[in-house]
Amino acid sequence: MLDSCSIWLPDAEFTRKAGVSLASTLYRQNVTIGFNGELGAGKTTFIQGFLKGLGISDSITSPTYALEQRYESDLGEVIHIDLYRLEAGKDNEFLHSIDDHLGVRCIEWIERSTLKPDILVTLTEKDEGRELTVEFNDMPLPTEEDIVAWRKEVALPDRICQHCDAVRTHALDLAKQLQDRGVILRPQALTIAALIHDLLRFIDFVPGGGHGPDESTEAPEWEVFKKKYEGKEHEAACAALLRERGYSELASIVEVHGLMTPAPDRPTIEQRLLFYTDKCVKMDEVVTLEERFEDFRVRYTDGKHTKEGDIWYAQSLQIEKDLGFTA
Repeated sequence: MLDSCSIWLPDAEFTRKAGVSLASTLYRQNVTIGFNGELGAGKTTFIQGFLKGLGISDSITSPTYALEQRYESDLGEVIHIDLYRLEAGKDNEFLHSIDDHLGVRCIEWIERSTLKPDILVTLTEKDEGRELTVEFNDMPLPTEEDIVAWRKEVALPDRICQHCDAVRTHALDLAKQLQDRGVILRPQALTIAALIHDLLRFIDFVPGGGHGPDESTEAPEWEVFKKKYEGKEHEAACAALLRERGYSELASIVEVHGLMTPAPDRPTIEQRLLFYTDKCVKMDEVVTLEERFEDFRVRYTDGKHTKEGDIWYAQSLQIEKDLGFTA
């Protein structure tokens, strides 16, 4: 399933910031990113931002004459390649010479080769700015029809389905706000992650937790999954199920959406968005973080503040600030 996003870039600074944001939506170290765009479309400016996002502080220039430049980044070695001056027919030969590179490959003028990149970035000049389109082919995703089947397979309660659906809707609303600010993200991956983040939520059901009128009535299917993922909480159990079914990158988004101590790393924008959005949805209603955490306190600690709960609340507030959703 193809995942893509489009962003309007009014100027060079917006282009550079968009490049920085691409670094926060990578899910593996070995990835090839291709760049399309006419001369002057902003490819080098974008790549400068992207490499900055990867922690590279070196001065970045296009390798038009040198063909390639190499940098050390937070993800290992990055190769920046420019195919513009290669003779016809030499492009694929040159790219095959670096087939064994295990880091990030940024390839300008990718359309001159037959290589299919994991991520394709296209910059098109329009009016007084540029249109940026990013196509992601590096993360397999289940379909929404698959999600419906999985929910039936695990006998997921309707109220949990409704919560996941509401998280999906709110997550996409917030994602649109970020895209309008020039942030690159994966809308389809975010959609699917939101729809399944509580797929095995029943694993953590506790008496009096306010999960619904049938919280004490377990479906036969629940026992199967509780036994299979014994010792895991619902986030880790769902991630394990996804990895078994071939969706490792998606698993990494779902795995860290919960309230955990110590707080896990959430380096990607989809991980942070899913975590934050889930904390803004009480059952199927969008609320403030304070309202959501008050609901947690009422359901789990008799309305009392706890040290752990206050730490989780502070972490959520920090992500809200980092994402720019506070005044």
